[in-house]
This record gives sequence, structure tokens and C-alpha cells, in this order.
Amino acid sequence: MKRKTKFAATVLALMLSVSALSACGSSNNNNAGPSNSPSPSASTGTEGEAAKDTITALLPPVSPKYQENFKQMEADFNKLYPNLTLKIEPASWEDMTQKLDTQVNAGSPPDLAFIGSDGISKYAQMGMLLDIKGLVTPEMAADFDEAPLEYMKNGDGLYGMPAYMEVHAIGGNKQMLEQANIDWKKVQQQGWTYEEFREAIKAGVVTENGKTRYGFVFATAGVASKDYLSILVKNAGMPSPFTKDHKYSYTSKNYLEVLKAIRQMIDDGSMPKELSSVDAGKRWNMFLTGQTMITGKGLAVFENSANQNNKKIEANDGSAVADSIAVDYLVLPVPSFAGQEAVSHAVVDGYVAFRGKKEPTEEHKANIVKAAYFLASGQVAATTNADLFAAHITDSAREIAKTMESTRNPDNIAAVEKMLEHAAPARPDIPVELGAKAIKVENEVVIPKLQALLAGEISPEDMYAAVKKAAIDAFGADGVVQE
Repeated sequence: MKRKTKFAATVLALMLSVSALSACGSSNNNNAGPSNSPSPSASTGTEGEAAKDTITALLPPVSPKYQENFKQMEADFNKLYPNLTLKIEPASWEDMTQKLDTQVNAGSPPDLAFIGSDGISKYAQMGMLLDIKGLVTPEMAADFDEAPLEYMKNGDGLYGMPAYMEVHAIGGNKQMLEQANIDWKKVQQQGWTYEEFREAIKAGVVTENGKTRYGFVFATAGVASKDYLSILVKNAGMPSPFTKDHKYSYTSKNYLEVLKAIRQMIDDGSMPKELSSVDAGKRWNMFLTGQTMITGKGLAVFENSANQNNKKIEANDGSAVADSIAVDYLVLPVPSFAGQEAVSHAVVDGYVAFRGKKEPTEEHKANIVKAAYFLASGQVAATTNADLFAAHITDSAREIAKTMESTRNPDNIAAVEKMLEHAAPARPDIPVELGAKAIKVENEVVIPKLQALLAGEISPEDMYAAVKKAAIDAFGADGVVQE
């Protein structure tokens, strides 16, 4: 059963405490209208006709076919709200952050941007996010599952609407797992320890004709540079960068144990020595061409991508990935470390609301919320999540999805559901300033040192010492876990 009642009631109470929306105030920098402030009577063209407005959105390729639907999404939104225009700017995953940061720093961000919920604290500290909690209607709130909505909060504010709630897992080649005598069904439902996982990937290493098939490959370069470590540490007793009493947790001794494991898997040959240069594209190519038994990170959509490539191989039309093989993709959990309970890395990305240097009009704020809800629910969400093989998190999308054909592997569905039972909870209690400091430590110390560790340039102990020093400098000796 979904737990929506509490959130919906909160929104209703907030709605009752807010005065009726008016058109007074200066227009948003992204508004299509003139920059001068219209009088309340000028907010409509004729009696009963709503004022025209444009809502801008910066959106990456959320799913394989997502960006192909932009024109249809714009047209459907305008049909639903004839006075409103949804203007979508496409971005690649590689340049999404740079584009958004450039616009934010210029004081003219898009009204909506598709980002991870873990990035909310960064932009909230900059004062560029729009708190929409008083603008979300009770009907909108009631449509969502409660857990993913919590991820879009920071403190008392609600800053966006979630598109999906998935887990960062790993993925295996069914045939290779069975050849290595790995009971993948048991692993899907019961998980595995690092020690069990390490033995499994050792068994998956095969050398034939001078070529090596690895047991495990994880993307660690480019946009995936921070994923590997952040996913692993959640399974080592650190579900968040901060403990419940707001101490920075990555100074725990278990953090060092994970760093040691990262080097062990490379040093024993289970992973390639050039792992630091493997980006997301190369990682997936290695999996489809049979160069690794297990790949990471893995999302449910990878099953769909593998299935599509299998069809191309079968059709022999030359459009399949070069030298690829047929693959039955299996969702697998990340192993647990240091005797800790497994905690899945929940992925909640969505449509986050931004504001420019000038305060948007109340009318424009309400229109931003309409656009965010349109993108995060109903037909758009049903289509996107079906393409992603992701679970639906709104009733409206679930209803539409009933008419859509699904080819998902039932074992994978069950595996994802099991991992979601152990997903790390949302942490809206973490103060904005602490979250921003943690991101700074990650970007300036953790990511560069991880790359050096992967390349064999520093030891796990060296990296741990560098992260601990940076953490104490940022949070103080009393603000970090001391063990």
C-alpha cells in the first residue's frame, strides 16, 4: 500500500494557508512576456482568457527514445493548456551539468531541469531553486508514491517532481553466470557479500586466444566517475554521506575497507587494469561484446537495450553493436561489505524547478508546477518509464501502462522489487550547507583520488587519509565520524 495520505494532507494545509494566486510581481527571466511588471488586470487578454506564458525545460536523454518525443510532449502540453507553451531544450548527459551551471551562474536558468535529487542541495545553496510546496495541488500530490517525493525535498522545501525511483544495481550475462556456476536466482533474492562476489567474478575470468574476458567491469570515467564508489559505500554501513546526527560518514573505517576492495578486484585480474579509462559507453560495449560477465552500474533499462541489440543480431541487418553477442541481461544486487547490511542506492531523478535572479510571478510559478506535473505523470511518465523498464510511481502512469505491452524478465522485476525494499531512505533533513560541502569534497578530493587509486598511482590508505583530512577541514573534527 502506498503511503500518500500524510503528504497530501500537508500540501492541502499549505494550500489553505496561501492566498489566492495573483499575477502581480515581476515576470520571470524565462517568461515569454515583457520584463515590466503587469498590473493584475493585465494578466488576462480578455475576460476569462488566461494569460499566455512559456515554461522552459532543459532535458537530457532520460530514456532511449525520450528526446524523440519532445515535439509531441510540447504539443500535448499546449493542447492541455492552450495559453501555455512548453519550450524544451535538449542536452546530452555529458553536457547537461555544464549547460545548467552556465545558465544558473548567468542568473537565467530554465524553469525546469532534469537532474538527480542528490543535486538539489547544490542549487538550493545558490538560491536558484523554486520551492513549489505551496503550489502543488492535493490532487497532484496524491498521484505520487510518497517515498520518491521525499527525495525531492530539502528541509521544509519541495523543489521538484520525481520521474522514477530505481536502484543502481549491476547486471550479468545469464549464460556466463551459469557457466561460472553462480546461482544468480539466489543472488537476486538473497544478495551476496563482497567475499562471495569476489570469488564469483574470479570464476568469470576466461582467457582464450590471448584475449581476456573479465569477471566485472564498472564505468569509472567521464560522467560515471563518482558512481562506483558512491554505490559501493552504501553497502558498507554508509547509506548517506551523513549520519543521522549529521556527521560526515566517509571517515568511517569501513570506507577504507571498500577502497581496499576496489584495488583487490583489479590486482587479482577480475577487473581490467585500465579501469580508470572505462566510460559508460565502453563499459556497455564490453558487456555486449562478451568481454565481461558482469557490468555496472546497471539500471533496469539495460535489459531493454540488450533485448533491442539481440533483435538486431537476429535480423542480421548490420545495425547491432559491432562484434556483439546475444545476451540475456540479469539484474543483480551490489555486494555488501564489512559485515554490513545491503543497502541499495536509490535513484530518484526528476524535474526540478528553478528561478532566475528576479522573483517569478505567482502565475508563472503555478505554470511551472503544471509543466513539472505534466512531465512527471500520466502519458509522458508512462511512456518514458516503459522505455526505461522502470517502475511507475504515479497512479496516472500506472493506469495508462496497463494498456502497454511489456517484455521485462519477471526475475528481473522481482530482483528490482527486492532491492527497493532495502533502498537507502531520503535525507531531506541534511542542511543545505552540509550537502553543498559534501559535494565540494567529492568533486575536489574524492573523485580525483579515486581515479588515482584506480590507476594504481596511490594506495587505498593514501586516498582514505586525503578524504579524511578534507572532511575535517570542511566539517571540523567533531563533524566527522571518528573511529
